[in-house]
Amino acid sequence: MTTAAKKRNDTARYLGLDLSLSPGLAVIDVKNRIPTLVYAGSVATSTDDNDAVRSSVVESFVASNIYAYRPFDLVLREDFIAGRNKRATQTIFNAWTAADRALHTYGYTVADVKPPLSPTSVKKIITGNGRAEKPEVAEAVRKLLRLPAEYKFAAGYDDSDAAAVVLAWLIRENLIDTKE
Repeated sequence: MTTAAKKRNDTARYLGLDLSLSPGLAVIDVKNRIPTLVYAGSVATSTDDNDAVRSSVVESFVASNIYAYRPFDLVLREDFIAGRNKRATQTIFNAWTAADRALHTYGYTVADVKPPLSPTSVKKIITGNGRAEKPEVAEAVRKLLRLPAEYKFAAGYDDSDAAAVVLAWLIRENLIDTKE
């Protein structure tokens, strides 16, 4: 556990990223093996804007949340190799670069976890189904974080997907309890 975590009464803080040009972000604390949602949010960029503008919005969104919720013990994101086409791949890596600029400004990098957290593995760990749809993932995230049933994630569920990335890693590493 890092010095930053010890200063927070042995609470570890995790930043999860679901990166696209409309990214989601989640901050989760873990104390006594219980995860608690600190923040979940997303920002929608417009396809009417060029990639440079959209990238700037992503970087600003990530940077402002790093500033607001730091320090972090670990930063996590899903693994990504290629999208359904060249353009989809470009936009994801554009978002990764924008987020990395924000992270590096504050001295953070994304953890190189092994094995990587693929979208399928995140869904499988969180819901038991590697092909789960976004609403199913959001419901499982709500339960794992002990959120009320009426808690609403943002349209598009990018914020719940970001939380799912952190929770999947915590479950895989046996760092949280999954039963109440």
